[in-house]
Amino acid sequence: MILNGAHVLVTRPEHQAENLSRLIEQRGGIAVRFPTLEIISLDDAEPVKTTLENLDSFDWVIFISANAVNFALKANGGKIRFMKSVRFAAVGQSTALAMKMAGLPVDLVPEAGYNSEALLAMPQLQQVEGQNFLIVRGEGGREQLATTLRSRGAAVNYLEVYKRIIPRIDNSPVVELLAQHRLDVITVTSAEALQNLHFMLDENNDLLSLIPLVVVSDRIRRQAFDMGFNRIAVTDKPIDAAILETVITCVTGE
Repeated sequence: MILNGAHVLVTRPEHQAENLSRLIEQRGGIAVRFPTLEIISLDDAEPVKTTLENLDSFDWVIFISANAVNFALKANGGKIRFMKSVRFAAVGQSTALAMKMAGLPVDLVPEAGYNSEALLAMPQLQQVEGQNFLIVRGEGGREQLATTLRSRGAAVNYLEVYKRIIPRIDNSPVVELLAQHRLDVITVTSAEALQNLHFMLDENNDLLSLIPLVVVSDRIRRQAFDMGFNRIAVTDKPIDAAILETVITCVTGE
């Protein structure tokens, strides 16, 4: 088997980790599930419901992630009503798929790239002066999308539909692997997940930084470098298949 028993740390949230873990195990690796993010609903869903019932006041609705779609649906009783006058955009293909599964149109999704920059480069978002945008996301997050749209003359509002917390889990199995030098690769798919990993393994970060790290963007790579990691690989795409291929490269050198 290609991965030959290599231990691969999977830091995705628990509800999103299974596919990558299964792929790793199918190629002969040992997936070490250690979620460093937990994604939960907001305490008060009423503001979300109110906004989702009035989407026709916006020209564009942009979903930042599949989580944004799914938690918006959950807060609104499993359905999002939309008007044909509203255009819907997705930051990437996985978000677009979640929208389609929710019965929403996908009027705009980047042809290449999986981030705000790729969406902002689309011709449809160049001349947006006077248009009204709603960005559906979790609490906090990057501001570049809103900032750039506002600089182009658009009005931008946020609808935050979930929040991220640090999971309360036992870190001793990972600490033991680190101490025994048996953790072979770490996978991280968000900047916040990387920060939380550092926090959750606090006294073991010197050992942690020695391990090959697989990330899904150059932005996370730069953050990881600043945190002391020096063996960092960036995937071609932020999807599980690409993460697996990069893991295999890290383990086999091929």
